[in-house]
Amino acid sequence: MSLIHTDIADDVGIITLCHQAKRNALSETLIKEVQAALGAFKAQSVRVVILRAEPGAKVWSAGHLVDELPESGYDPLGWQDPLRSVIRDIEALPVPVIAMVEGGVWGGACELVFACDMIIATPEATFAATPAKLGVPYNVSGLLTFLTAATPHIAKELLFTGRPMRASRLEILGIVNHVVPADKIEAFCQDMARGIVDNSPLAISVMKEQLRILGAAQPLSPQDFERIQGLRRVVYRSADYREGIRAFKEKRKPVYRGE
Repeated sequence: MSLIHTDIADDVGIITLCHQAKRNALSETLIKEVQAALGAFKAQSVRVVILRAEPGAKVWSAGHLVDELPESGYDPLGWQDPLRSVIRDIEALPVPVIAMVEGGVWGGACELVFACDMIIATPEATFAATPAKLGVPYNVSGLLTFLTAATPHIAKELLFTGRPMRASRLEILGIVNHVVPADKIEAFCQDMARGIVDNSPLAISVMKEQLRILGAAQPLSPQDFERIQGLRRVVYRSADYREGIRAFKEKRKPVYRGE
């Protein structure tokens, strides 16, 4: 059974996450289906992509499927991590991707949404970046996605507290483009998509790539990169990391000891 639905109409491709049994958790299987859909849309010269959950979803996505995270000793968010891979695909896709958000966006799903080119959300939508609650050390590329979307102070609040932020606050902060009532959000996104379709696809694709390159132009020495990777290894080899994953699976509050 497919975990997504896809549709194309008037040069607009729509990907709908539809695995509500797992709250659209970003499993390797679901992500591969999203990647295949993006590839198919590109081959069919789609001009805009809308990424959404099913109408009325209480959870847009629960983020990483924790069962697929290693318990200890291995990088949980390495270069080959499925989430990192699909985010690279979204960033490299030569057409705009609009995230249409209803419900809660948790954990790694925040990064997925922030990697999209525009974000349209309902007033009820919330965003909670939860790696610290699980004891998971975020990787450099993921942190850059947050810093591209938000100022350092807001990125830190999201990442350090893990508390949900409402779409209305993120709209004020310039992270969410528009907050639209649930009964109007689909029409709003379609209208935005049609406005993009009417413009030059070549100009848009070139500007998107230019903006991607400029956004990633962060000077980082090899020594600093190794330092960052070393800091992350301290976490994913720690007792706290094992405790966070186990506590989630056992449905209890973790007890972190900083060791």
